[in-house]
Amino acid sequence: MTERLYYNDSYVKEFDATVVSCDRVGEPGGERWRVVLDRTAFYPTSGGQPHDLGTLGGAAVVEVADSEAPDGVEPHVVHYTSAELLAGPVRGRVDWARRFDHMQQHTAQHLLSAAFIELFKLQTVSFHLGEEICTIDLKAGSLTQQQVDEAERRTNAIIFEDRVVEIRFGTAEELAAEGVRKQVEREGVLRAIRVEGFDFQPCGGTHLARTGQAGLVLIRGMERRRDAMRLEFVAGGRALAVARRDFGRLTEAATILTCGLPEVPAVVAKLAEERRERQSALKKMEDRLADFEAAKLLSGPPSPGGEMAGAGGARIVTSSVDDGSASYLALLASKTVARGSTISPVIVVLTGAVGHVTLAQTKGGPHHMAVALRKVLEMYPGKGGGAKDFAQATLTNVAPAADFLTGFLAEATRAIVDSH
Repeated sequence: MTERLYYNDSYVKEFDATVVSCDRVGEPGGERWRVVLDRTAFYPTSGGQPHDLGTLGGAAVVEVADSEAPDGVEPHVVHYTSAELLAGPVRGRVDWARRFDHMQQHTAQHLLSAAFIELFKLQTVSFHLGEEICTIDLKAGSLTQQQVDEAERRTNAIIFEDRVVEIRFGTAEELAAEGVRKQVEREGVLRAIRVEGFDFQPCGGTHLARTGQAGLVLIRGMERRRDAMRLEFVAGGRALAVARRDFGRLTEAATILTCGLPEVPAVVAKLAEERRERQSALKKMEDRLADFEAAKLLSGPPSPGGEMAGAGGARIVTSSVDDGSASYLALLASKTVARGSTISPVIVVLTGAVGHVTLAQTKGGPHHMAVALRKVLEMYPGKGGGAKDFAQATLTNVAPAADFLTGFLAEATRAIVDSH
């Protein structure tokens, strides 16, 4: 059993210990060493909180975990290091910046969870402390922005009051008698964290000594996760970094938009509306252009191969559309084949910008566009697919030369005829 120094004092940054064992694990070139100490201040990954980093002697500590142990037996703390350690005394140093950040986030989570219980009777069912963002999942079918704002205000009020955060030990019965918020079905002595006059719950993680050290809590997002609501938040140094980053981005946006910071939302909203109007106008223009080009394609001379008997009497139209996007080719193809009929069906083969290709036929035609496309892609590599009356792909290694387009259109035509 490893003596866990952080259980009694989360502020231990350096400590002396004895190396009990050191074994190499992993393959050569990617190996590391599994180190067990008689005592440690390094926190292992547990309860949603990541492990500490730091050094043991001259070796970097790259991971810390609990060893596997049977029920009722306290596991060892296992340190994975970058180099071998000899048995005997060693000096350990915890990466304090990382540790303190984790303490800020974890204590803030306790406060935030307690605020949701106090205000709305909503329990936290899970917690995750990520590298940039922390999350809690609340047992709730829905959550309003007003509730989120109220819980955030209450949490920060407790932080600003700089209340004492203390570590408590006792059996499950003893902690329950003191008013612990969550019951634990474990025997022996348990550890709990009490926030003066506000929260008291079992926890084995590292925490601040006073709420004021959490600085500030910012809730950054909310989303539904099955039968829970997930909230993203940051606290302490992370909250300061996020606020600085957001302010910098807002300032940059105001500079680009040539307006003051308060006017940014209104200016962006106006630009977004103008963009929607332009897109609507462009869509109408593309629609009219496609009508015009479809009529032009059908009024022009027959494509090479013309009206082929092998095509079931259908008229085959091929064309290379300069700068044609995949969406425009689809629109043009649909308008062209729509002008056909069961008596005079139309088949179109179109190529456009950066290798976009479209094959289509009048609805109910005798050929199979997806089958034809697959055959063409055997000669002209690309990715795509479709159905019987319509198929699209994007070719790779497209050459701009005219003979390339001529060859592709000819192969596509032959493939369509063969798909009959």
